[in-house]
Amino acid sequence: MPALEKSAVVSLAPQQPPAPASGRSFGDLQRIIRPVLVILPAVGLALGFAARLSGYTPWAATFWGAACIPVLLALLVDIVASLRRGEVGLDIVAALSMTAALVFGENLAAVVVALMYAGGQNLENFAERRANRAMTALLSRLPRTTLRYRDGQLDEIALDLVRPQDRLLVRQGDVVPVDGTVGTALAVLDQSALTGESLPVQKNVGEPVMSGVTNVGDAFDLVATHRAAESTYAGIVRLIEAAQRSKAPMARLADRFGMVFLAWTILLAGGAWLWTGDPIRALAVLVIATPCPLILAVPVAIVSGVSRAAKVGVLVKGGKALETLARVRVLVLDKTGTLTNGQARVVDIRPTAGTSPDRLLQLAASLDQASKHVIAQALVADAKERRLPLQLPTSLAEEPGEGVSGIVDGQKVVVGGIRYVDKMISDGDAVLARGDFPAGSVVVSVAVDGVFAGFLILADSLRTDAAQVIGKLRALGIARIALATGDRRDVAEAVTADLHLDAVCADLSPGQKTEIVAQERRFGPVMMIGDGVNDAPALAAADLGVAMGAKGAAASAEAADVVLLVDQLGKIVPAIEAARWSKRIALQSVYAGIGLSVIGMIVAALGYLTPVQGALIQEVIDVAVILNALRALGTPAEALT
Repeated sequence: MPALEKSAVVSLAPQQPPAPASGRSFGDLQRIIRPVLVILPAVGLALGFAARLSGYTPWAATFWGAACIPVLLALLVDIVASLRRGEVGLDIVAALSMTAALVFGENLAAVVVALMYAGGQNLENFAERRANRAMTALLSRLPRTTLRYRDGQLDEIALDLVRPQDRLLVRQGDVVPVDGTVGTALAVLDQSALTGESLPVQKNVGEPVMSGVTNVGDAFDLVATHRAAESTYAGIVRLIEAAQRSKAPMARLADRFGMVFLAWTILLAGGAWLWTGDPIRALAVLVIATPCPLILAVPVAIVSGVSRAAKVGVLVKGGKALETLARVRVLVLDKTGTLTNGQARVVDIRPTAGTSPDRLLQLAASLDQASKHVIAQALVADAKERRLPLQLPTSLAEEPGEGVSGIVDGQKVVVGGIRYVDKMISDGDAVLARGDFPAGSVVVSVAVDGVFAGFLILADSLRTDAAQVIGKLRALGIARIALATGDRRDVAEAVTADLHLDAVCADLSPGQKTEIVAQERRFGPVMMIGDGVNDAPALAAADLGVAMGAKGAAASAEAADVVLLVDQLGKIVPAIEAARWSKRIALQSVYAGIGLSVIGMIVAALGYLTPVQGALIQEVIDVAVILNALRALGTPAEALT
């Protein structure tokens, strides 16, 4: 069938009110301040040299010192905030070197350090902005209102006003706003976003309906059984929030080296001062110790890795996500829309003798052009894909949710469920006897001129490249791969029989999927790939959540760390390769830069370098590590094998 409108499945979380027009958020201020903190030391450095060349030498130091102070103040604010969170990073070395340089009158060294530090910070923030700029209003489509019957009329009311026993109207294409039961007629629902079932289900009068599913049939009445805040959809919101709160943040790559390098720097600088009594020697050590190879090389490699992933249609939300992507060892997969295509397609045609498969599909699809049923639409789409000419049906009669009959090309055609067709023909017992069908499939029966003509079998088939992708992931070192789906176990096992997965977990609720992720973590860092609303809590709980963003629900894309912007599971393979290559390049830059810095620190401690000379040498090291980090934009040879 045509892709069910998963994108119409609305967000779980309430939309945040817009910021006042007269004020700016803290994030807005940061976006303005960061570039300014780069411009100020650059301009101050230029003005200082201009003053020196013009003969106004005293002004040079003033320009350099003044340009350094805003960066130092911003740095101190960041350090205080980090310390309050219990984090100790390499920013302290940069603050010590700038402060000491200003105290001892080495303003040129101070402004050079300030420029390098501010530039590194801006690059790191640029990486985050670049990674997230494609995310546009992902959680902005939560239904705010619903239609309620009151005194013989339909009133549009806020969702919060719905009470148990209220009768609501759910139109075609609407998302069911609260948990309830079917009040009138037959409801045809797409539950894939919540349960993982790719095929629509039918609910009769009195049967329960979950909030968050989409009405893909005719309009029906819903009798509310819960308030909005107590419904299934709201419960998933709480699961996502709890998972995100419990997910331990991963430290920046640069900060992992922080404590050792900070201790070494203070020990060497303090030792040089105590040994010689010369504070300038300690300053020279601090200046050359300023961790620009870490501050610069890592964000440059991250930007490069994020950019490379974006080129293949993968949105990586920042440096932490890229680092985690590089080290995952366990994969948990959803089924519907992830391993499978997420939509029903004709997988088998079983005509009777004398009827060709194409003719059977052509007749059924021609008749089904007049039906809105999602299975009918799937037959029409499949026939068009096969370029079968469709005829205009006449004398139509449809029983909603059961089947349709009419005249096609002068023949009386009946299309629908087995029992529906059984009632319309004389050899119905023979139809019912032909019952060997794949697990999880939908069987459409066809009769022509009162005689059974054959079956059309529809199912949500495995992606054509699924086995190949699984093999490539195992070759990349993903040691364990498990399936976690809300679909039935027999369907899950039948679909994945040839994939040789390590575990198949079925009939799962959103909360149980989160538990599976937690259990799998004992085997290593866990990557979860999913696309539905029911996957969002598990995506948030995993070490790395990957959402199928092309057709998936907004909530899953919001909860994920990585979004596949095209509907191809295989895109995760080059994304992992890019992440590992970028991390490898970043580490090379870090090790080389820190090694050269340590050598320079020792030379400075022995008195062979002034603070300005140390700053210039540090500049050379910075350029070298940045050029090396930019290699992350290239393709690793390992990724091509």
